Amino acid sequence: MAGWWPALSRAARRHPWPTNVLLYGSLVSAGDALQQRLQGREANWRQTRRVATLVVTFHANFNYVWLRLLERALPGRAPHALLAKLLCDQVVGAPIAVSAFYVGMSILQGKDDIFLDLKQKFWNTYLSGLMYWPFVQLTNFSLVPVQWRTAYAGVCGFLWATFICFSQQSGDGTFKSAFTILYTKGTSATEGYPKK
Repeated sequence: MAGWWPALSRAARRHPWPTNVLLYGSLVSAGDALQQRLQGREANWRQTRRVATLVVTFHANFNYVWLRLLERALPGRAPHALLAKLLCDQVVGAPIAVSAFYVGMSILQGKDDIFLDLKQKFWNTYLSGLMYWPFVQLTNFSLVPVQWRTAYAGVCGFLWATFICFSQQSGDGTFKSAFTILYTKGTSATEGYPKK
């Protein structure tokens, strides 16, 4: 079991791009599977494959290139560099990622209006992301080595994917809708038990 970390580290040094892309893709796809379970639904592996396809073909690659571009354009960990990277990430990178997710999933699902989810959920999702991603990326830019930043974003993306996949399928892009479904599921599960 202890041998996996050195092997992963070697792979990340030798082949950083595919290693990060596969880690990111696996973690975000697992987030989709988790949100299905949290809703009490049967596993929809076709949906999870769609998420994996989109994440591996676009999001993970975009993230890898984007994070390296930010580091090249704004090198270092000085406070002004961190804040500039964070601002660029949230003002440029986040809208691209959210838009690509909603449009990409709509294309893969064969929806007639591929922009409908984007129009209905973009702002709520973007604003929800502003409550999560700045903290993640601040940690990423200040503590994580460049070669691991996409993988770290994938670890944090696992939680985000649980939310955004729910939003794409059932929610409105707000954290409130995600927590409401979890709360409703939790209370309905306990209602069947007699009170003591």
